Amino acid sequence: MASPTSPAAPRSRTRPLGKMADWFRQALLKKPKKMPISSESSNDVSETTSEDSPADPSCSSVRSPSPPASTMGTSSSGRWSRDYDVCVCHSEEDLAAAQELVSYLEGGAARLRCFLQLRDAAPGGAIVSELCQALSNSHCRVLLITPGFLKDPWCRYQMLQALSEAPGSEGRTIPLLSGLSRAAYPAELRFMYFMDGRGPEGGFRQVQEAVVRYLQTLS
Repeated sequence: MASPTSPAAPRSRTRPLGKMADWFRQALLKKPKKMPISSESSNDVSETTSEDSPADPSCSSVRSPSPPASTMGTSSSGRWSRDYDVCVCHSEEDLAAAQELVSYLEGGAARLRCFLQLRDAAPGGAIVSELCQALSNSHCRVLLITPGFLKDPWCRYQMLQALSEAPGSEGRTIPLLSGLSRAAYPAELRFMYFMDGRGPEGGFRQVQEAVVRYLQTLS
């Protein structure tokens, strides 16, 4: 008697499951496709980002404001082209009056730069060369003309040197007459108006205005 046929063994499902696992694995490993972005949407995104995010001050392209052109032009080629605005020429006995004048000019609103020989000359320098250099490096020269100035040969030399430095420049040589009559005014300066030391503030304010007026003509 034939043995009963044994039921067929069920097919193994290992292969289909393996295929499914491979499919999931490939699906997970695939990179998502980038969606094309229109130019309008990109502009919207960039505008939103720039508006929302605070600007980095270190990356800012805004330049610091420049000084006014008028100030730049005057300071570069005008007033600051020389070391001093005023060189004060005086006699030795009028040193106190000269110091008072210099304090007035330097303490004013214009902050004038003054050369006073006994204060500003280089130690050990030759007196004549120091004076000549100061006259050439100053825009204006103030001659403090007093009785002591007229009888001092050194002051006469300063006066003649100041005239030789700028013989035809109006406003650069400013005589300040103090303690003298008009008749005693030096003949070398007859073609120049002088400031009267008997006026308000000893003529100091007039001297300051004259220097500032000349500096404003520089360009």
